[in-house]
Amino acid sequence: MEPEDRIEDDELLDILEDMGVEMPEPDEAEDDRGLSEDEVEGILSTAVQDAIDFIESELADDRIRAQRYFDGECDLEYEAGRSKVVSTKTRDTVRAIKPSLMRVFLSSTKPVEYIPTGPEDVMIAQQATDYAHWLFQQCNGYRVLSDVFQDALVKRMGIAKAYYETTDRAEIYTYTGLNDLQYQALIVDPDIEILEHSVTESMTAVSTPDGQQVDQAEASHDLKIARTVTSGKIVIDSIPPEEFFFDRNARSLHDSYICGQRTDMRVGDLVAMGFDFDEVSQLDSSTDSDTVVEQEEEARRGYSLNVDDDEDATDPSMKKVMVTEAYMRIDVDGTGVPTLQRAILGGSAYKLLSVEPVDELPYAVFEIDPEPHTMVGRSVADLTMNDQDAATAILRGILDNVQMTNNPRLAMLDGAVNPDDVLNNEIGAIVRMTQLGAVQPLEVPFTAGQTLAAMQYIDGMVEQKTGVTRASMGLDPDALQSTTKSAVAATVQAAAGQIEVMARNLAEGGMRQLFGVLLRLIVKHAPGEQMMRLNNMYQPVDPRVWNTSMDVGVNIGLGTGREEEKAAAYREILALQMQIWQSYGPSNGVVSLTGIRNTLSDMAASAGIRNTERYFAPMNPQIEQQLMMQAQQAAQQAQQGQQQGDPNAAFMQAEMMKTQAKQQSDAMRMQLDAQKAAAAHQLKVTEFMADDDRKRDQMAQELALKNAELLGKYGLQANEQMIRAEQERQRNMGGPQ
Repeated sequence: MEPEDRIEDDELLDILEDMGVEMPEPDEAEDDRGLSEDEVEGILSTAVQDAIDFIESELADDRIRAQRYFDGECDLEYEAGRSKVVSTKTRDTVRAIKPSLMRVFLSSTKPVEYIPTGPEDVMIAQQATDYAHWLFQQCNGYRVLSDVFQDALVKRMGIAKAYYETTDRAEIYTYTGLNDLQYQALIVDPDIEILEHSVTESMTAVSTPDGQQVDQAEASHDLKIARTVTSGKIVIDSIPPEEFFFDRNARSLHDSYICGQRTDMRVGDLVAMGFDFDEVSQLDSSTDSDTVVEQEEEARRGYSLNVDDDEDATDPSMKKVMVTEAYMRIDVDGTGVPTLQRAILGGSAYKLLSVEPVDELPYAVFEIDPEPHTMVGRSVADLTMNDQDAATAILRGILDNVQMTNNPRLAMLDGAVNPDDVLNNEIGAIVRMTQLGAVQPLEVPFTAGQTLAAMQYIDGMVEQKTGVTRASMGLDPDALQSTTKSAVAATVQAAAGQIEVMARNLAEGGMRQLFGVLLRLIVKHAPGEQMMRLNNMYQPVDPRVWNTSMDVGVNIGLGTGREEEKAAAYREILALQMQIWQSYGPSNGVVSLTGIRNTLSDMAASAGIRNTERYFAPMNPQIEQQLMMQAQQAAQQAQQGQQQGDPNAAFMQAEMMKTQAKQQSDAMRMQLDAQKAAAAHQLKVTEFMADDDRKRDQMAQELALKNAELLGKYGLQANEQMIRAEQERQRNMGGPQ
């Protein structure tokens, strides 16, 4: 098309209008629909404030009260001079349940495991399971579980957080006597920061090509440098409940509108994370504007906090400021589809410091008694706090009654007794009086013995609610004495049912979430292929190829029996394995050496023995295949050597086969003869019994005739029934003795 034949823009618009195409006005053209930084900050700050208001108004007071009751306090008032003792039902129950939960999770080598999605993921799932549990132990898994279980038992939920932490570490080096070339090669590194540098020049005589000596200046560099080394690792932390927040409409962690953590951090830590010093140093801390967080933290710590030292710190980098890490789904780019964003907000005004998209939430929530369709469940403290008040009131009454019975009040005749002598509680002290009987005790009846039944009733109510009984702990001699082992085991196992449900809730909730986050962190931040000690052997492992969609299975049993029953089951499994192996050989298709080795490892682990490689050599399918190939080669070599050394080996082998066949034939013939002899013997026995019955019938008839003859001649009658019973007894015994 020639330039003069081109259609102008105005003509093109006219043509499109004639065709019925509606064109938007220039001011109606679609602009960038992405949110600005101020809009994102407004959305986040509003959502965070609403969530924190919900936590402080609905949950904080209950958690503070639960912590007080766990610490041995209660809401009951007491009178001066009366008992103020508190029955520690909440603390005793929590301390009784927690060891059982820790034993359930830590006595098993793999409380959770990754489930392969296909045959190709079987080996990967085993490697991922072993590596994740090893990493969990390296991240102080015992302390993390102890903290989150304690929070779940007392404050309704425990929160764990798994994340990848990148740290920059400065390594200081000192160099002396470097020449210019060495100095330039050293400072070219961008990770180098020169802290100190000094140059010393000296004259040195050098030879020229024509042999003359010339003085030349040389520089000697002395310097101190700091080399920044960046390293990263996966970290698992337990989050204090007062620092965690979520919106009031959340049914679970993953469908929450917003969730996150609010805590205080040092200015220097924020600067190390990449934030500007001037910006973060102006932020305030949580204690400046929020007294609820301070109250809850003081209740958890058991003592008050001193914030003046931090605020008046002469080092600005050590000042504490409030930092909020919030996770929320926001349509930042204006695509119409909200994506999960991680935002860092500073101070009580929630100033936006950074926002970035993330893949998933780093939190895991542990609950012992989750409530359906809501985020917050129940704790053991919720079940026992009212009972602690009731038991406290009864216990105080008992102690007051005992005290008043042993030390009753005195009635004194005014003017007839010296008051100082009456107030003197010294043993054997003299009471001076002018009239006998001027001092009399006001007797108080002893009713504490009748009140003990009420205390036992309260104890029974707590046991029914929590499943912690004296019988299950072996502390009740009346419940367990003169009782069979099966009855005791049934009592203990029935009492442990509620604790088993708590353990399953913790495993299905928090443990599954935590190990799911761990798997994706391992795959995302794996440095590459590395040698790892898995199953007591060093193997090359490349987590980058693991399938992150693998589900997490729970191995925490519910009602699967106690340790003694598990040990007995392991022994039965091992016996069956050995029987199959001995009967059908290595190629039985059911039992392998690897399976037997796994059984032995599980038996040792159930007894608390982890280092099973000290007793049994490592075994896997590859090693087992090598052993079988070596055995086959050895057998073939032995057979070939025997045939080559003896020319009659084939003849001897044939004769041996004939002998074996003859032995089998003879054995079958002997078995047939034995069956014939047994049949003949059975026939003789049958004929003998028939003849014996016939003779006894004849004797019965003769007895009847003799009895009739005696009755006719002499009028006597023999005891025919007794005679028949004696004959039957001798018949059963095989004849007369």
